[in-house]
Amino acid sequence: MPIGTLNEMGTDGKTVLLRLDLNSPIDPTSNLILDDKRFREHIPTIQALKGSRVVIVTHQSRPGKKDFTTLEAHAEKLSQMLGRSVFYIDDIFGTSARDAVRNMRSGEVLMLENVRFNAEENLALKPEEAKKTHLVRKLSGMGDIFINDAFGTAHRSQPTVVGLPLAMKSAAGLLMEKEVSTLSRVFLGAPKPMCMVLGGTKVDDSIAVARYVLEHGIADEVMVIGVVANVFLIALGFDIGSPSTQLIHQLKYDKEIVHARDLLDRFRERIIVPDWVAVREGNRRVEFPVNAIPGDAPVLDLGMDAISLLSKQLKSAGTVVFNGPAGVFEEPDFATGTYELLKAASTVDFSVVGGGHTAAVIEKLGLGKHFTHISTGGGACIEFLTGKKLPAVEALEMSKQIFG
Repeated sequence: MPIGTLNEMGTDGKTVLLRLDLNSPIDPTSNLILDDKRFREHIPTIQALKGSRVVIVTHQSRPGKKDFTTLEAHAEKLSQMLGRSVFYIDDIFGTSARDAVRNMRSGEVLMLENVRFNAEENLALKPEEAKKTHLVRKLSGMGDIFINDAFGTAHRSQPTVVGLPLAMKSAAGLLMEKEVSTLSRVFLGAPKPMCMVLGGTKVDDSIAVARYVLEHGIADEVMVIGVVANVFLIALGFDIGSPSTQLIHQLKYDKEIVHARDLLDRFRERIIVPDWVAVREGNRRVEFPVNAIPGDAPVLDLGMDAISLLSKQLKSAGTVVFNGPAGVFEEPDFATGTYELLKAASTVDFSVVGGGHTAAVIEKLGLGKHFTHISTGGGACIEFLTGKKLPAVEALEMSKQIFG
């Protein structure tokens, strides 16, 4: 790989700055961590560094959010999952933090305070500028090696993500390496035919992915579901009901409708759009073909005819990349499309899921072991799939060139 990997580094006896992404849902009243998935994903990298002094650099939320808090609970949760102590210190690079790192012994793990408590970490900077920040200069002086395992922040250009690799010999952690190598396979050598399933509400991101994979011949077909499908249905001239249309306009997706129309003009035979949808009438789920949707009914899921047809198409693929739900899956009456398409996607040879809500549904259904890869970074994954070089990966490539 063009980035350094953990297996290439001699880390025993060294002080390792380890960038993780432990940003998790938190109960605002009890401060309890509600989902430990991101903790679980980082455990193999921490265990691989058992001969090192491991100094964890991570964050929780961002300034202004209700869950922007200290990392004391994170250290406790990680201790429970590792089965050994993770010491927490409410300092990032001050005297207390530097003394604590200096007094560590091999095999010990220390978690520094929420790095976003430092204002510089909330800046978007080029690597060369990030290297010059006070934060990077102080942190880099506290360790021998930097390991970035935080794929969830790989699309960010923050100092600990892009600056530390230019200041220290650096490599990817096991999770970062797995994410980059598996997602790269989507572009190089994945079994054909490939179907890209794009749903949820991030329409602009989904259209960027669709454009890239269609123009470059990466995906044989793009299947649109969820709000993404509603935008494409409007682009095709269908009246999808005033509540759904109003939502599209409220979300400021007018320009996305234009982009969807352009993609349909150029790639109509490769874009799969559902032909039946489920709406709410009163308290009931009712289904209609897309050319007969009632004007006062919001579209909330795929119809059963569409679910059956789309599921068959997914099962015939060699590769499925799935990002975003098919409807309001939080409501049992409108979860069928998301559940059934995920079950179909789990049967193919090579299956990748783009994290976020979709990953949460897979965990709920117990389907995780049937997918090839479930990404830990929704935003990072979607940006990777648009063909962009992620800032964190680019910084690790630069580090390998600088330090060897």
